[in-house]
Amino acid sequence: MSYQNILSTTTNSITTITVNRPKKLNALNRGTIEELHDAVAEANKSKDTKVIVITGSGEKAFVAGADISEFADFDEKNGGKLAAKGQELLFDFIENLATPVIAAVNGFALGGGLELAMACHFRVASVNAKMGLPEVSLGVIPGYGGTQRLPQLVGKGRAMEMIMTAGMIDANQALEYGLVNHVTTEGELMSLVEKIAGKIMRNSTVAIQGAIKAINANYTDGVDGYKTEIKQFGKCFGTEDFKEGTTAFLEKRKADFPGK
Repeated sequence: MSYQNILSTTTNSITTITVNRPKKLNALNRGTIEELHDAVAEANKSKDTKVIVITGSGEKAFVAGADISEFADFDEKNGGKLAAKGQELLFDFIENLATPVIAAVNGFALGGGLELAMACHFRVASVNAKMGLPEVSLGVIPGYGGTQRLPQLVGKGRAMEMIMTAGMIDANQALEYGLVNHVTTEGELMSLVEKIAGKIMRNSTVAIQGAIKAINANYTDGVDGYKTEIKQFGKCFGTEDFKEGTTAFLEKRKADFPGK
């Protein structure tokens, strides 16, 4: 599949999806959101993909926000539709994806860009990364899940401050807050992400899918995360991955899981 606003390549079972609008600092417009959905969905279905990495082209930005020119003249109804469609099509979609998704944050991750990174299962940042939700400076609030995911990751007080001041934090502060898992140099960002992806791929794809569902259940209104964990735990016992994993352990060898 060919795209106008993104690049998608697969190497060694890792699909890297790159937002490729460097002249716009990789800002998200409707076309880019739709293409990201399609690329992520395609990678998720592919037997050749075990981990997805999302990043931005160039050295300045991961994604420096949404393309404001697309919605500057929207009314209340259109604004609500914009948020609802975006959340369903991309941000919630990524968060609940069966395939692990890592954000490789290189440079600015602002507004919709930070919301995209937060929708990924976890984040690795380069030292030049800057993160924030500046929407209130435009007279609007984060609309792609930012008011929900940021408090989950950094705590209510820090999220309130970041959103209300519209300020940015650097990579080391993001690490201190728990917003990112690792910080490394710009040149080593992708190699570190690939190293982490390699560790993930040694494990059971089926078990990882169950773990994602169980972890996310804790943050879903009206869902008992413990019951979800019990259900997913039980399902594992009926899989070939469980048979291979336990047999390999008892035989003191590395497991060779069937794969996706």
